[in-house]
Amino acid sequence: MKLVLTRRHVTVAFAIAAALGLSACQSPAVKNPPVESKTQPPAASSDVTQRVLANGLYEMNYAPTEKALYVASAQGFKDINGGVLYRLDPATLATTGETHTDYKNFGMASEPDGSVFYTTNSLDGAVSKVDAKTGKILQRVKFSEKGPDGDPVGAREILWHDGLLFIGGVADPGLIWVVDAKTMTLKTRIKNAGKWVTGIIYSPTTDRIYAANGGGEILVINPKNYRIEKRLTAGDGKSYLFLNMATDPQTGRLFVTDDSKAKTTLVFDERTGRVIKRLEGDALGIKFDAKRNEIFISQRESKKVLQLDATTYAVKKSWSFDARPNSLLLTPDGQTLYVTLKQDFNDDSTTKGPDSVARIALK
Repeated sequence: MKLVLTRRHVTVAFAIAAALGLSACQSPAVKNPPVESKTQPPAASSDVTQRVLANGLYEMNYAPTEKALYVASAQGFKDINGGVLYRLDPATLATTGETHTDYKNFGMASEPDGSVFYTTNSLDGAVSKVDAKTGKILQRVKFSEKGPDGDPVGAREILWHDGLLFIGGVADPGLIWVVDAKTMTLKTRIKNAGKWVTGIIYSPTTDRIYAANGGGEILVINPKNYRIEKRLTAGDGKSYLFLNMATDPQTGRLFVTDDSKAKTTLVFDERTGRVIKRLEGDALGIKFDAKRNEIFISQRESKKVLQLDATTYAVKKSWSFDARPNSLLLTPDGQTLYVTLKQDFNDDSTTKGPDSVARIALK
């Protein structure tokens, strides 16, 4: 990586905020770091614990067997190389370990048993495989695609499915890399995926993978032959920049956010491909909890996290923050929601302060 990040690097990083065996390129998890930020529970919400952590926080991964919450960090974007994977106590948010990486970290996905997770290194067009117990990077795959200016095509969202990794490429036209998760070798590429592959998710309802893009399309992909079978749209003639998705397997609903052009959440019927509901308001991250029959949405612009009844779509509760809610992570038992909170950027690509992590105890 260049010592000084290029303007495109920063642009790709903003869009996102919307090599194997590299043991020598990273440091293993460090126990009990000397500097610890205090937890900060907001006075207005007794069910929320919040702490300032570091610059450049993005997605999270919960490792239940290790009782650890990992947070991906890209650190800063001005004259700062590399990133960090922070290991936190999932109850107190205290730091219990750090892995300093030579690449910056953004998206996250996990093996079903939680023993291994994966993080996308977007600015370098790579994905790293990480041991959840030690925090060590086990393997890495780096993709060969370059943008018009010679910089790597950004690897944004990542999905683990049936022993494979599906990684969206932020390019125009975009693509999806399919990687063998065991060997970390590239199997194939799904090309012509539209402008910027932003979100990616698997649906057990249709046994298909859905990939959202910045051109307002949801690609319906057969995970067995990697073919794009359909391209769903809102069908209303409006412009959309789709971001994140969630599914309700019982009813066959697909929830899709747009935090840029339309400022809305669309609800698709997976079987017909049609929009059956439109939830107005800015929406970035989204999670569906089948056990609670609830939807959670992060509103970066409004600085809120919403809890909705998934049947009526009524807002049951909301939490307000001083910083901007970004990524969401829901624990498997549906009892805890984690949120990364972003600070605004300055004109010189620095931020107005370090980002935070919040833990919401759901009732």
